[in-house]
Amino acid sequence: AAICDGFVYNEFEGKGLFGLGGRLTIQPEYQRNYIYADGGGKKEQAVIHSLLQGYPLGLIYFNTVAPDRFEVLDGQQGITSIGRYVTNKFAIIDDGNPKIFDSLPADRQAGILDSRLLIYECEGTESEIKQWFETINIAGAPLNAQELLNAIYSGPFVTLAKAEFTN
Repeated sequence: AAICDGFVYNEFEGKGLFGLGGRLTIQPEYQRNYIYADGGGKKEQAVIHSLLQGYPLGLIYFNTVAPDRFEVLDGQQGITSIGRYVTNKFAIIDDGNPKIFDSLPADRQAGILDSRLLIYECEGTESEIKQWFETINIAGAPLNAQELLNAIYSGPFVTLAKAEFTN
């Protein structure tokens, strides 16, 4: 993944700093710290398992700060998880065994590195960008169990069932 080119992670502050060969600031000053508060790295591992399954991570927002220079407006936790994994900072369970990136088979490594991310590039003044950041984070409510199922499963039966049983 080009986004992880030159990835820099600050172990002391617990945040991703740079990607895209230094052209991307992963955590601008208005972002919260990266560390997932789940204690065991389950969310971090889930990001990698999603990529291996070919699932999309969700829309990532970049703020364009100069020509060919960006900062992450939203999505820094996912980007940092990918960067940390491809630089062997944690292991996932793969085929029943813990594996860092370097110990994955080549095709599984390629499955991660060749993943496509959906990125929306924003432009604006500093105050406009901070307002946009606040807006997208207020709007972003976590999905409940049924919403997750609705997002994963689709097809004619599910569409008819939704039409029949939705208030």
